[in-house]
Amino acid sequence: MQYPYPLLNPPPFVWTKDENNPNPKVHEWIQDLSHQQGAIDWDHFDVAIMGIPLSRSSISASSASENPDAIRRAWKSFYPYNLEHDVDLTELNVVDLGDVRQHVTDIAQCHQNITDAMAAQQTHHPNVFPLTIGGDHSITAMLVKGWKEVHPDQEVGILQLDTHFDLRSLEEFGPANGTPIRNLIESGTVQGSNVHNIGLHGFFNSKSLKDYADHVGLHYKTVRDVRKEGIDSIVKDALDQLSKKVDVIYLTVDMDVLDMSGAPGVPASTPGGLWTSELFEAVHLAGQHPSVKAMDLVCLDPVKDVAQMTVKTGVHVMLSFLTGYSQRKNA
Repeated sequence: MQYPYPLLNPPPFVWTKDENNPNPKVHEWIQDLSHQQGAIDWDHFDVAIMGIPLSRSSISASSASENPDAIRRAWKSFYPYNLEHDVDLTELNVVDLGDVRQHVTDIAQCHQNITDAMAAQQTHHPNVFPLTIGGDHSITAMLVKGWKEVHPDQEVGILQLDTHFDLRSLEEFGPANGTPIRNLIESGTVQGSNVHNIGLHGFFNSKSLKDYADHVGLHYKTVRDVRKEGIDSIVKDALDQLSKKVDVIYLTVDMDVLDMSGAPGVPASTPGGLWTSELFEAVHLAGQHPSVKAMDLVCLDPVKDVAQMTVKTGVHVMLSFLTGYSQRKNA
C-alpha cells in the first residue's frame, strides 16, 4: 500500500524533534509518520492534518494551493500552549499526513482524489479527527461527499463561517469555490436546512443567492447580527440547533469571512468582515462541541498576504479550534 494509503504524499517538511525539550514549538509537537515501523497504530492519534494544494477550481485568481505549505512554515513561530485558556495542546497527539495528490490539469480528478482521501481516512482511522488545510472552497463538497461514502446513514450538517453563501449555480460555474454548499444540497448530500452560515455581510452576495438560501431553508447570520447578538451566542445557537437534527457537524472556515484589514491574503478580501478575535472564539466553541467531527480551513492565498498576517491568523484559527477540541477530550 502506498503511503500511508493511496492518494497521499508525505508532508514536505519533516522536522527533527527534541523529545527532551519541555517547551516545543508547534512544528516540534505535530508528528509525522516518517519514523513509523510496521503497521500504524491509529489509536495513538487524536487529530490528522491533511493538506489539499488545489486552487485551479477557484472562480477568482488564487494561489490558495500554496497554503498548506505556508501554514506548515508559519506554525514554527507558535507554541502549542494557549495562554488565554491555560490549555497545553501537547496532550493531543496530532499527525501531519501530508497532502492529497493533485493532477496537473484535470480538476475533476483532483476532486475525486479529495473525496477518496477523506473516504480513506474514515475507513482506516475513523476515530481520528480530520482537520484539512486547503486549498479553495470547492474542496469542502468533496470532503463531505467522501465522509458520506463511508457513513451513508449519518445526517451531516454544515457550520460555515464565510462572507459568501457559496450557492452559485453549478450549471454556470461547475464545482468551483463559489458552489460547494449548493453542490452538497443539490447532490442530496446535505439538506439546506442543515446548513448554518455565519459571517455574511455587505455587497458580496446577489439577491438571487439569498432567495435560493431562503428557498432551501438555509440558516444564516450576518456580521451585523454578530455585532448585535455576540459571536458566542450565535455560534452556540447554531451548534445547538444542528446537534438536535444531525449526527455530524462539519465545520468549514473560509478565511474571507475576516475583514480585509486583518486578512489581506485571501482571494476575495472584503471590508466589513469579522474580527480575528471573533473568528478565534467561534472556532474555539466549535472545537468544544462533541458533534463537530471534521473541519477545514480554506481560501487563504499566501501569495497575496502581507507580512504573513493572514497565514499566521490561519495557524491561530487551527490552534484555537484544537484548544476547544482538547477541552472536549478532557471534559
